[in-house]
Formats: sequence, C-alpha cells, structure tokens
Amino acid sequence: MASAPLPHPSHPRDPAWWCLIIPLVFGVAVAWRLSLPSHPYFDEVHYVPAARELLAWWQTGQGGWLNPEHPPLGKYLIALGMAVLGDDAIGWRIMPLIAGIVSVGAAMRAMWHASLNRFAVMAFGVLLSSGFPLFVHARIAMLDIFMAAFLLIAAWQFAAACSQPETGRWRLALTGVMLGLAIASKWNAAPLAMLPGIGFLVARAMAGRRRLLLSRRGAPVPGITLVEAFGWLGLVPLAVYALAFLPAYQMGNLLRPSLVTAHGLIGAQIEMLRLQASVVTPHTYMSTWPQWVLNTRGIWYLYEFADGAQRGVMLIGNPLTMLAGLPALLWCGYRGLTRRHAAMLACVIGYAVSLGLWVIAPKPVQFYYHYLMPSTFLLGALALAMADLRAIPRIGWLAWSVPAASLALFAVFLPVLSAAPLDGPMSFAAWTWLESWR
Repeated sequence: MASAPLPHPSHPRDPAWWCLIIPLVFGVAVAWRLSLPSHPYFDEVHYVPAARELLAWWQTGQGGWLNPEHPPLGKYLIALGMAVLGDDAIGWRIMPLIAGIVSVGAAMRAMWHASLNRFAVMAFGVLLSSGFPLFVHARIAMLDIFMAAFLLIAAWQFAAACSQPETGRWRLALTGVMLGLAIASKWNAAPLAMLPGIGFLVARAMAGRRRLLLSRRGAPVPGITLVEAFGWLGLVPLAVYALAFLPAYQMGNLLRPSLVTAHGLIGAQIEMLRLQASVVTPHTYMSTWPQWVLNTRGIWYLYEFADGAQRGVMLIGNPLTMLAGLPALLWCGYRGLTRRHAAMLACVIGYAVSLGLWVIAPKPVQFYYHYLMPSTFLLGALALAMADLRAIPRIGWLAWSVPAASLALFAVFLPVLSAAPLDGPMSFAAWTWLESWR
C-alpha cells in the first residue's frame, strides 16, 4: 500500500512591497507639517547649533565642537541636511525624517528574516509607525532616530545573514558597520551592539562544534568561523566608531578645540562620560524606567504659541500598544524558550537589554525618550503575539484589531504629535488622560 505523500513545505511569500509601502506612508505622515514649529524646540536647541558649527567648519574652516558629551555622527547628519536644504526647519529635520522611514523598513525586514511570518511583518510596521515614539523622533533634530535607524539596519542584516548564510559574510560585515554607526550616533546603542556577537558565540557553542573558534559549521551562519565573526561584529564596530571622530582631529587648531585634540581619542571618551554623569539638575519632565514601562510619564517637547497658533508636541507611548505589549513580552519569552523561536527571543532579549541599561545606569536624570529602543522591541513582541493569535481558528480575526486600534489612537493623538494648530492654551487637557501626562 503506497504511503500518503508528504505535505509540501510552507514557503510564505516575502512581503517586500509592504516593507516599502508602509514606511513610505509613514514618511508622508511625518513630512506633514515638518517645518512646524519653525524654530528649534526641545533638544534641537543643543543639536542644531552643534550642526551649524560643523557646517561652518566644512564650508569655511571656521567652527567649533559643540555638544561634546555626545558622539558626533548624528550631528554630522543634521549638518548634511542643512547643507543640502538650508539652515531652516526643513533642513534641520530632513535627515531625521529619512532615518525614520529607514527605521520602519529595516525593522520590518528584520522581522521577516527572523520569523518568516507575513502577518507579523505587516503588523510590526503598522504598530511601529503608530506607536508614537518613532513618529515624534522622525520629526525632530535629535540623535535618537539615527541610533535607531542604524541599529535596525544591523538587526535586518544579522537576521538575513542567519536565514541566508550564502550571503552571510557581507551581511555580517554590514552589520558591524551599522553597529559602529549606531554607537557613533548615541552611546545608548552600545549594549544592543554587543548582542549580535554574543548571540553568534552562544549559538555556535550550542551547536557543539569541537573546534569552537575555527569551525565553519553550525548555527547561526554556516561558513563563518567564530574568529571571523568576532572581526565583523566586534572589531569593525569599534573601528567605525573611532573613524567618526576623525573630523575632530582636523579642528584642533581652532580657537575652540575638540575633546579629541584636547584629550586624545581615549581621553575624549572618558571626558564624555564625565560630562554625561554631571547632569544632575532635576528637570520638569524627568522620569524613571517603571514610569516608561507603564506609560505614565511622557514629555511635552513643545507647548506654546508658535507660528500663529497654539501648538504642542507630546512624547508618550500609544496608550493601547505600550500596555498590550507587556503580556506579549511574557508570551514571547515563554514561546521563545519552549519552542526556540528566534524572533520572539530576540524581542525579549532586546527589550531587557535596552531597558536594563537604564535600570543600572549611573545617570540620575532620565527621560522617556530613552524608551525608544525598548518600545521598538516591545512592539515587535506584540506583532509576534498577534501572529500567534491569528493562527487560532474562529478568533484569529481578532489579531487585526490591535493594529487597527493602534492606528485609531494614533489619529486621535496626531494633533499633539505633529504640532497641529490647537484651540487654545488649555487644549492639552484633551490628550492628558492621566494627570502625570501634563
């Protein structure tokens, strides 16, 4: 008696077009009213002048090294936007806009290569686009959006190297470059930048290879030895980070020398750490990590009469998804451990590491914008949990309700995410659902 034929393996279609469409729609939403307010607001007052000085140095050879407590790459990129489009609000914010679009697309591609789940990819794109933090940071000349973009490109390339090992070498090299660029944008990236290398080591050790350092066989990327991976994921990021300070050497003969010319490359890092730790003055909108997790304390980046109307920009998390993501993280932790689901484990570990930095950080004054990367991993976990829900017969349709509700809440809050004209000075009360959001 002939045996029944084996079922064909599942090969879900790559949602490549959705990975282009959703980021572009996000970019259109971000670009609306991008020039408002027309003056620097919130931390733009630090980064725009620093970028102006860099631009002056590029154009005339005369300029200073401002905002020395942060790495320089994000300020280079802001200055590049100003060089192309002018020293105005669009010039300051065009590069953050581009970085925001890239962030959404790269996050979706990383999800695809890690999970091969079309629904999770599309849901992640919608949840991330309507989650509030990424949208707000794509509209303001701050450093966080550049850090996020480079980290998410690195996640995309590392996940693709694992799923397509025939392209592993160049993808690991690109991962290392992106990790270095992320750290050169903002130090917050450093703990996450260590994860690909640690993940490679753990996976290769679990593969049980006898020649651990030199074996080319086994997960996560067959054909690549642990020694070579250390070069791409360990040495390359450090080299790229160091190269980001190269312009600082060229500014050494100016009246206001850079930290590098004053202290050397290593000494400059120590001085940057000292400058960051010296910020101890309490701030109206300072907060703590439990408040970020529970979404109980945000920041008003702007609330004033500007450009002919009362306007506001509020940084807070989407009231639905930031809380729904917490049980999703627990679910992903359980499923990741019991089923060895790589994408779920990656979201949980990424969330724990990026948030854990602020649990132990010696920096006493902290803000909700430090939750940008943890919230990204949280929304990834929520997308994966909804993908599991979608697979349940009869109630699977409920999985679409969360992205839909996220978009609905995004529409409700859009006026205070995009500096829209408001009715008057007391308009903020319509969106401050909690007293602590005021």
